[in-house]
Amino acid sequence: MTAAAESELEREPEWVCCPGCGTLVFDKRYERDRRVCWQCGHHGRLTALQRLAQLLDPGSSVPIDAPSTIEDPLRFTDRQPYRERLRQARAATGLPEAVACATGTIHGHPLVAAAMEFEFLGGSLGSGVGERITRAAEEALHSHVPLLLIAASGGARMQEGALALMQMVKTSQALAELDEAGVLTISLLTDPTYGGVAASYATLADIILAEPGIRMGFAGPRVIEQTIRQRLPDGFQTAEFLLSHGLIDDVQPRSALRATLARLLATLGPASQALADSHGHGSHGHGVGLVAAPRGEPSSDAPPGTIIRRPAELPKCDPWQTVQLARHLDRPTTLDYVSYLLEDFHQLHGDRMSADCPAIVGGVGRLAGRPIVLIGHQKGHTTTELVARNFGMATPAGYRKAARLMRLAAKLGLPVVTFIDTPGAYPGVEAEEQGQSIAIAENLRLMSGLGVPVVAVVTGEGGSGGALALGVADRVYALSNAVYSVISPEGCAAILWRDAGAAEKAASALRLDARELLRHGIVDGVIPEPEGGAHGDRARTAELVGAAVAAALGDLDGQDAASLVRARRRRFRRFGTVPSLVPRHDGTLPIPLQAHAAS
Repeated sequence: MTAAAESELEREPEWVCCPGCGTLVFDKRYERDRRVCWQCGHHGRLTALQRLAQLLDPGSSVPIDAPSTIEDPLRFTDRQPYRERLRQARAATGLPEAVACATGTIHGHPLVAAAMEFEFLGGSLGSGVGERITRAAEEALHSHVPLLLIAASGGARMQEGALALMQMVKTSQALAELDEAGVLTISLLTDPTYGGVAASYATLADIILAEPGIRMGFAGPRVIEQTIRQRLPDGFQTAEFLLSHGLIDDVQPRSALRATLARLLATLGPASQALADSHGHGSHGHGVGLVAAPRGEPSSDAPPGTIIRRPAELPKCDPWQTVQLARHLDRPTTLDYVSYLLEDFHQLHGDRMSADCPAIVGGVGRLAGRPIVLIGHQKGHTTTELVARNFGMATPAGYRKAARLMRLAAKLGLPVVTFIDTPGAYPGVEAEEQGQSIAIAENLRLMSGLGVPVVAVVTGEGGSGGALALGVADRVYALSNAVYSVISPEGCAAILWRDAGAAEKAASALRLDARELLRHGIVDGVIPEPEGGAHGDRARTAELVGAAVAAALGDLDGQDAASLVRARRRRFRRFGTVPSLVPRHDGTLPIPLQAHAAS
């Protein structure tokens, strides 16, 4: 046995006390587990260099040249000179500043990464950090590759006074330029992230991830408690608190971060944007200058029988029975369709303001290889699920979440697909206090101007403005047992007949079934359901929906942003005009109403 081996055997085991639960953990196991406690899951701090080593492919990391910046601009001294604090921090961390920036890859996908070092003066944001973050953003802009920001900070650096404050603007501007150029940005929040960093670049990214248990906020809990003289609730400002309040997209354990980032980069990174460009759309919704050819009927790329376009091809039905089928508990939900149709789907959460409405779900994934942003109402199949999802009735936070995802799609040049299935927007007191009407109106305006293809499918109930808020699209389809109306039959009966029991009569009068919707041009086509209804064969229904949506997206390829917006606005502009009420001799509607004409 070698002397080194003998020395290793003689060495006393070293133990680490978990800050979360106090359990003693063997140091080698603790490091092997990336400083995550096996007992309670507490995530210990990593250095900036450890972060980069954990996430980037081995051998791919290339440091970005560190710029020269102003040092000690105020000649600041507290208990010791600021220059001495800098010297000590550099000696302790081996870094010139509180952030390490590098280019590299994750699973082969290129990116620029900036990882903050909390042990360097608390990861504070000063001129050196602000300049390095800005340089990293400029490198991402120049290379047109995603930017990953890994935050760990106590806030702006006090020793640099107002110059530190200005770094918040400087870094925020850098992210704004990436937004304008259609470059993906991802933020990973680690513990802690506070003050000027939380109030600037760390929370401006397209997607915000966090490790479990991290803390993030503008003011720290001690400052808050001293100011308001109240005890804060348990879990305040933690990752889980942030997720439940709609402020971040997801919480992922350290062991899953690399795979999660790789999946997001594969779906939303340069390769996906190049695919969008090849389909005729630019990097952030402004197109690539392609001129749309004159268009007549939509293409017939969909498999035969996938889409019915003539009302006469649909059988007459009992509207009230159709309402019951549209509401069937076993009918496929948005997340059911996701499981059947999308690859690499990653659900994103929250409106970045106040809440994460469970009645609307959304995220990014691939449909038949094409990256898309998918948004839909979500009900459920059991009473428990329905209650948890608020019966598919969205709050203002749900519509703001949908709007946020649509803006992400426009930035990256990705199509938007929506699945509509709701009795209507949630009518509660809180929803009104939070601006339900405004949230819906904002979505109508936003969708009418999105410079990317939008395809909507009414999969179940299309109830009032709550449904329409996801329904302003280039192509609007409905399943054959779906309904779409200005109000529910029960609501209509109660108001006009003054008798909720007259719902069946109201359903007939509202002409809300797919055949009537097609006849009036409300939908551009009807997707036939399997025998007995969508609930009887979810897989086959999903297959038909997927084929119809893929064909519609293919039909919209080659349209630049201006052409898409012009045609979409023309489609809705013509509703209610006299020509829209006059079917042609073959029973179909005039082409202008279906928004398939060139002019």
